[in-house]
Amino acid sequence: MDLDVIRNHRFEPIDHDYSVKDTMLYALGLGYGTDPLDTEQLKFVYEDNLVAVPSLINVLAHPGFWAKDPKFGIDWVKILHGEQTFTLKRSLSVKGTVRGEYSIDAVEDMGAAKGAKLYQKKTLFDGESGEEIGSVLTTLFMRGDGGSGSFGEAPAQPEPLPEASPDQVIEIPTLPQQALIYRLSGDFNPIHAVPAPAKKAGFPAPILHGLCSLGIATRALIQGVADNDPSRLKSLSLRFSRPVFPGETLSIEIFGSGSEVQFRCRVPERDVVVLDRGRAEFA
Repeated sequence: MDLDVIRNHRFEPIDHDYSVKDTMLYALGLGYGTDPLDTEQLKFVYEDNLVAVPSLINVLAHPGFWAKDPKFGIDWVKILHGEQTFTLKRSLSVKGTVRGEYSIDAVEDMGAAKGAKLYQKKTLFDGESGEEIGSVLTTLFMRGDGGSGSFGEAPAQPEPLPEASPDQVIEIPTLPQQALIYRLSGDFNPIHAVPAPAKKAGFPAPILHGLCSLGIATRALIQGVADNDPSRLKSLSLRFSRPVFPGETLSIEIFGSGSEVQFRCRVPERDVVVLDRGRAEFA
């Protein structure tokens, strides 16, 4: 990894036009609409009185897989999506133009045998007014690039969850074709669709996008904590711990209530935690 090239790299801003159809497709990729009689689900996937899922901010004006460029010297095959945080200053519109501006805020070297963490930030602005909408912080775990050095200030690590039973549990099943729907929101990595590339990456079958699992957790938190009012969610952060396979169930365990909660997600079919150290803040 060429630390100087990474530190000095400047991303070009990305302008992104999105439509009502894009907003509905994103929500369908999270499984909204599976109950045709549930009007609370319908408002995320039907054009009359449509509202946007807050986690849509993760896919708007996405910079793509820039780490694959050889100039950075990153062993991109060994990259894992480690953590994700998004913060909203106002609710997302269901359509419009946004502008994404990007920076690499820090690289944290954990040693040659342990790899490194890279912290990438996206700030999203309204394309017409210039108003800041919110931000996304992505942590990439670069397993093959330890020992190359550090720069910047790494954010505080997410806190472990309490040793207690959750205050509520919400189960949301995923569809066998869930990844094939979700990928239409912009992540076309074949490991989420085609068996051969998935097996080459070490998985027995195509896996669900991590950001899809995050979106499903967002959906559960809006339902369980905010009475299905997406405008109340102000921030969400979590750690990706294990992959999810399409067709599995996500069991979202929520600790606490009120303006701040902690959560994790478990796949009961395998009894494994797939999203951990989650935290969400609400108005």
